[in-house]
Formats: sequence, structure tokens, C-alpha cells
Amino acid sequence: MELTFATYNIHKGVGLDRVRDPGRIVSVLREIDADVIALQEADRRFGQRVSVIPRAILDDSPWHALPVAKRRRSIGWHGNALLLRRGMQFTAVGALDLPMLEPRGAVFAELSNNGARFQVAGTHLDISGLRRSDQVRAIQRSLDRANPDCPRIVMGDFNHWGLATGAMREFARGWTICAPGPSFPSRSPLARLDRIALSPGWEIVDAGVHHSALAAKASDHLPVWARLKLSL
Repeated sequence: MELTFATYNIHKGVGLDRVRDPGRIVSVLREIDADVIALQEADRRFGQRVSVIPRAILDDSPWHALPVAKRRRSIGWHGNALLLRRGMQFTAVGALDLPMLEPRGAVFAELSNNGARFQVAGTHLDISGLRRSDQVRAIQRSLDRANPDCPRIVMGDFNHWGLATGAMREFARGWTICAPGPSFPSRSPLARLDRIALSPGWEIVDAGVHHSALAAKASDHLPVWARLKLSL
């Protein structure tokens, strides 16, 4: 089984031109054409936490938002959302609060494709770095409680520069961290903040940073994607 996964911090839909353009974000997603997508900053931060991408736009896209939201007008939790290609199946979804100095969360789902089951989590880790390790552990515990035997993927904006230091040490015991290139800031990327962490059983077929002309101005981050094969 091979699928394409992507993670994208959409900066609440506001591009480098300071224009909020959700249609432009979806156009970038169409360029990537991933099967499973983790979005960060997908909801407004205050008030009713309204989705940045109107549901009418998503209805005309190849994806639907998994029902992880706890507020009626949101598509995510603490800005984290999961999009799934129409026709793929999910068997469970959830959302959790993370240990924090500032509001942070994660969303997760158990998916099924061609008879294979696996878990996917999307998150936006602490910018200060003080609670990132605690947050990674909290996500892993939540996935263990849901189904300890599933292969899993954790992806998002990790807000971390080092590839094997700090909170990244929590992805031990055979995990692989896919950080294919700099993705922030989008105009002249320097930092590999956006990553896809893979539990044992996954093989990276291909991976990259999507640096199209549209993506370079649609958000302050570039999307990161990986084509993965489940070998279990």
C-alpha cells in the first residue's frame, strides 16, 4: 500500500501579500494531491474558532475534513485539522489538549485503506520548546490507548530546528523523521520545521518540500509531503 501524506501550516489562510485567501490554499493542496493532509492554523484563534477554509470550498475539493472539531464552525482543534481523500475510510477520530504554556493540541484518526489500518496524528508543537517533549509523549500515549498495534504517522509543524535533539529524541525505537528540506519561511526557506515522523513498518518512497510559485506566497510555510509504503 502506497499513499501520499502532506503537512501544511497554512497561517490561517493569510499569504505573504497579507491577503486571506482560502481558495489559494486549496489550490496549493491540489498541486500536491496528497491522500492524507495535516493542516495547522486551520481555524481562527479567537471567538468561535471559525474554519479558515469554508466548508463550501472543501465540498468542491477531493478531500473532506475528518470530524475532529469540538466547535460547530471549526474543522480542527487548536488549529489542527486532518483532510482525507474522498473514498478512503476512517474508523476512529479524536482530539486532545497538549501540555502547554500556550494553547496547543493534536488531532488523530485511525484510517483504513485496502485492508490496512494505520493511525495518523497532526499537531503544532510548542514554539518555546519547553513542553515539546511532553507534547510528543502525550500524542504517543493517546495513540497507544486508541490502538497500540497500529503503524502510525505523526506530522505537523514541530517548531524544532534539530533533527535528533530535544523532543525529537522521543521518536526512538525505530521511528524515522522525514524532514526533506527547509520549509520556513516560505519565501527563502531556512528551517526544517515541518516534518513527518514514521513508526516502524513505513518505507519512504519519495519526499519533498512543495515550492511552487503559488505555495511561496500562500502562507509563511511551505507544504512538506512524503510518498510512503506500508510494508507490514
